[in-house]
Amino acid sequence: MPRVPNKPKSSARTTETSLAVVDAIRDLDGATMNELSEYIGLAPSTIHRHLVTLREHKYVTQEDGIYRIGFQFLTVGGYAQRKTTAYPMIKEKVDSLAAETGERAQFIVEEHGERVYLYTEVGQSAVQTGAHIGKRGVLHTSAAGKAILANMSRERFDETIATRGLEQGSENTITTREELADECERIRERGYAFNRQETTDGVHAVGAAVTDSDGEVIGALSVSGPAHRVKGARLTEELPERVLSAVNELELYIEHSVHT
Repeated sequence: MPRVPNKPKSSARTTETSLAVVDAIRDLDGATMNELSEYIGLAPSTIHRHLVTLREHKYVTQEDGIYRIGFQFLTVGGYAQRKTTAYPMIKEKVDSLAAETGERAQFIVEEHGERVYLYTEVGQSAVQTGAHIGKRGVLHTSAAGKAILANMSRERFDETIATRGLEQGSENTITTREELADECERIRERGYAFNRQETTDGVHAVGAAVTDSDGEVIGALSVSGPAHRVKGARLTEELPERVLSAVNELELYIEHSVHT
């Protein structure tokens, strides 16, 4: 349930309340004003004022008394997506990997210590995993997320763990700093990361980080599929080779773009 911090009335407090309203509409998958009031714990009159402003600016829609998230968020999110370094090439490589492997391919970025799906595509044999553009999650449970963690400085690594924690996604999830640090060392040595049913039972993945010409991490590319199909040499050799090839082409493109 969204909570509005108990702060003095101010513009910051007003903004936080508006964001709490947006979160509540998303959590409830659409709601009436009274439902939002009960969910957030604020008076209907207060909720109404925020809904009016959000609707005027197209961030919220209303039909038959039900408020829903508006496509203005898609407009803003699409802008952020397109402004990511080398986004057209990222999309091209994700599409190619999905087509070549028949599985789900995705590119994630790190923001506030979380992974965010920037773009994803499914191949002919891909299974549904709940991954979609804009979805957030912890870094340490995914192949791409662990690849990003492995390329962080020790200070940033520790800060991320301290802030986000090491929640357990499945019985295979790494839940201690020491074990995760050891895993990140292995990732740095081989250049790619595995996810062996650490996010979702029955799903394996391979991921590798993408860096710019200064060695800064832009994000990570990964391919995921059902464990009964993505196993053995396909998991440990074929998919890592495909992912690393795509990463190499992306990094060459980025380096060329910077120096032209």
